[in-house]
Amino acid sequence: MPIQPGDKIPSVTFTEMTESGPAPVSSDEFFADKKVALFSVPGAYTPTCSAKHLPGFVEKADELKAKGIDVIACTAVNDAFVMGAWGKANGVDGQITMLADGNGDFAKAIDLVMDGTKFGMGMRGQRYALIVNDGVVEQVHVEAPGEFRVSAAEYILEQL
Repeated sequence: MPIQPGDKIPSVTFTEMTESGPAPVSSDEFFADKKVALFSVPGAYTPTCSAKHLPGFVEKADELKAKGIDVIACTAVNDAFVMGAWGKANGVDGQITMLADGNGDFAKAIDLVMDGTKFGMGMRGQRYALIVNDGVVEQVHVEAPGEFRVSAAEYILEQL
């Protein structure tokens, strides 16, 4: 069953691109003692993800933080090099933490995997947004296949 409000974020290791190269990020540490808006995209550089999803969170970052979000993070089943380059290309500039879920461990652990094999993409994470407070999920917004509405920055702002 997919992750639900009240569930604790599972213990996994993401990877973040730093100036020194890829660095492990423990989900236990990342989500502790803060309110996080985490959104997932099926893939960096894909059309909706690049044209709407990530740019929406960049544009609305200050408004989200004004409503109590401490950290905004983006995850995808991509490697840290791709996530880092995509973040840089979209001007995240420290506003959004780019968390690579290269092997899909997080997507599997929260049961939000998408089968993109018919598009040559393999197994990916679904498009969704979570609000997580001190490691506990408060809100879950999973998109229906092919849709982009409930995981958008604008929609998340309305829910806060």
